[in-house]
Amino acid sequence: MASPADFALVFLAGLVTALATGLGALPFFLVDEMSDRVNVVLWGLASGIMLSASGFGLVSEGLAAGGPLPVGVGLLAGVGLVVVAHEVIEGREIHPRRYEEASVRKLALILGILTVHSFPEGVAIGVSFADLNFDGVAGIALFGYTVPLLAVFMTVAISIHNVPEGVAVSIPLRAMDVPPWRMVWWAVFSSLPQPIGAVLAFYFVTLARAFLPVGFGFAAGAMIYLVLSEFIPEAIDVGGALPSRGLPELAVGLLAGALLMVPLAFV
Repeated sequence: MASPADFALVFLAGLVTALATGLGALPFFLVDEMSDRVNVVLWGLASGIMLSASGFGLVSEGLAAGGPLPVGVGLLAGVGLVVVAHEVIEGREIHPRRYEEASVRKLALILGILTVHSFPEGVAIGVSFADLNFDGVAGIALFGYTVPLLAVFMTVAISIHNVPEGVAVSIPLRAMDVPPWRMVWWAVFSSLPQPIGAVLAFYFVTLARAFLPVGFGFAAGAMIYLVLSEFIPEAIDVGGALPSRGLPELAVGLLAGALLMVPLAFV
């Protein structure tokens, strides 16, 4: 049974990824806006990282742990949950500057929207920590733990992936003359469901390890669907005014993100 310290470590990993979202606001301390070309490359980089991390890491681990059937079930469940959640919040938008003025009902809606976007990444982190301190698992020594290499890779991958999300949150705030330090806070706030999702997923897979392959598939399915339905369309939309609609920049970002995660295939 996992100890409170185990949960604290997993929460810390999720918190690190949430804090990384704030890095997306840091460029606005130096410049008024980021070019569309840079934004497209960043979205492509994030997409490549998440697709590779899902395939090389989560799906691969799930197949090794339980075979294609439970992983397939998890993939479909992950996609299905995100699709249903999107249907529920369809047409809803949140205005970062009105967070503090939100009523209880509006706050619940805001948190629901943020959870749809950030929770799957938290689940991926929690699932990747399933083999924490298990004998025979490849890992690194950290804080007296043997942390699985998959958990290290997923935490780093999602942290990198969160930077362009922080940029996306910061751009409209910059247009409204919100001070840079508050932009950092709102960017981090948008990813706060991640440490919560990490802890819940970790608790579930340690409680019922037989469902671990399904958990790997679920996290991978949710993230792959988010990339295909949101990140890549967002990049194409941002690059609409660029030559070739920004597709070369998107391809460069995707390739760079995929290559960055290639070592995960050899863990």
